[in-house]
Amino acid sequence: MSALVYVETTIPSFYSETRTDVGTEARRRWTRQWWAMPKPDQHLVTSVVVFEELERIPNAARRQKALALVRPLDQLNYTLEIAEIADVYVRYKLMPGEAAGDADHLALASFYNCDMLVTWNCRHLANANKTGHIRRINALLGLRTPMLVTPLELLEKNYEDKS
Repeated sequence: MSALVYVETTIPSFYSETRTDVGTEARRRWTRQWWAMPKPDQHLVTSVVVFEELERIPNAARRQKALALVRPLDQLNYTLEIAEIADVYVRYKLMPGEAAGDADHLALASFYNCDMLVTWNCRHLANANKTGHIRRINALLGLRTPMLVTPLELLEKNYEDKS
């Protein structure tokens, strides 16, 4: 059985990023390396929330590249129940109100029982300081918490497996 992996907006965003500062170039390189890796044991999914966020990329060429990357992925349905879960996350201060999209991503990945949520958002999602709180709230909601990981972490796991 393959792992269900939710691809959050920052993945196609960094894949298509054109800025040349060192940090951005590193994340772009790691994102592209992870994306190019064979994933026979993973089923990548995304959501309409990702498409809506990518539509806001101002640079048309970059926007189209990011959208093309995730277009082949299955989309998880955004329902009223997902919106209610995201609202709980904001109400219990897992995510600030202005980061409602982050709450949506976590709600989608949790509701659909994803094994992983892959992201570069280390402020609100892949943040070890928030993991315990996320798990507690999800447990109260009867939801399983996906692993919240960056492409770099997945690359490091792949390198470890090959040694």
